[in-house]
Amino acid sequence: MPNPAINIYKQRRSQYVIGKDIPISQTVVTALIKEAVKQAPTSFNSQSSRAVILFNEQHDKFWQLVMDTLRKIVPADSFEPTEKKINSFAAGAGTVLFFEDQDVIKGLQDKFPLYADNFPVWSEHATGIAQFAVWTALSEADIGASLQHYNPIIDDAVFETWDLPSSWRLRAQMPFGSHEAPFGEKTFMNDEERFRVFS
Repeated sequence: MPNPAINIYKQRRSQYVIGKDIPISQTVVTALIKEAVKQAPTSFNSQSSRAVILFNEQHDKFWQLVMDTLRKIVPADSFEPTEKKINSFAAGAGTVLFFEDQDVIKGLQDKFPLYADNFPVWSEHATGIAQFAVWTALSEADIGASLQHYNPIIDDAVFETWDLPSSWRLRAQMPFGSHEAPFGEKTFMNDEERFRVFS
């Protein structure tokens, strides 16, 4: 089934071994991430997704913040695997922090009370689509990435460090960088267990 979009989706994989030698400039990466988020669809065209893009010492600062936070809650005698994992993300060229603006969601709930319960759910859809859009765009630029979730334990430190609006809610973190190892094997469950087709 030759399809350009499907081929691009197939090349997007979780890359956990990343480095700083990305093939495009930080300026181009930033423009790519911005455009991917802007083009990601949202319910009612709410445009609720927000992104913080960290490079260089700001990227390092973020993963040190994660390390320091985890060190307080992970037992010292079993911290080595955690430290190794966080260092692997810090080895990359940058990180995208994904947020959803709760003021936008609240505004939609007030304006369309019939759908009020759905807007937080649709917001989660929006951030997932934005994350996939950015991840796929990075992959197409030959940049490896993975999706991480250290929120909410890092939230207070993140908002204090980068002075972010209180209405933003952190949803995910995406470290990215050059490919420094091949991908692992990806397996799939049987289609019969996953899909139903009626005609």
